[in-house]
Amino acid sequence: MTSIALFAEQQVRADLARLLVAAVETSGRARCDIARDAQIHKDALRRVLAGERSASLGEALRILAACGVAPHAHLLLFLVSSGDHAIAWLQSDLAQFFEDFSGELPSALERVLGNQVHDVKPRWAKGTAHRVARLLSDHIDELERKDALLGDVFAGVEGGHRG
Repeated sequence: MTSIALFAEQQVRADLARLLVAAVETSGRARCDIARDAQIHKDALRRVLAGERSASLGEALRILAACGVAPHAHLLLFLVSSGDHAIAWLQSDLAQFFEDFSGELPSALERVLGNQVHDVKPRWAKGTAHRVARLLSDHIDELERKDALLGDVFAGVEGGHRG
């Protein structure tokens, strides 16, 4: 069970501000441009980034989007794991993967499981997450092997034409 103390307003505001500051800083964009694109007053953005004001859900998503990061993935990471994961994955392909994966997962579960969707047990979540990660790792390894094989084939073809 999650401790209610983790959701103290001051702590959540400070943690979210840390994520948003990191997004703004890694974006390479001026804060006034981010504020304009996020449709938030520049002073309100300054106060949100300083942790003096709580950002609404919409504001947080718009600020992240204006910074050029996957907004849903970072907010979801912030909510389910830690601000540290959300910050570490800023501007990464992994964040975009997580955004697409988490957006597709509910409908994929319903489509694949059908009527069995109601039989899923919460205790299976951790093992399933590890299994999906292993499956993804195996997939990456397979793609790397195929790339190496294709590289060898093309190197052989190029070598054959030169001789």
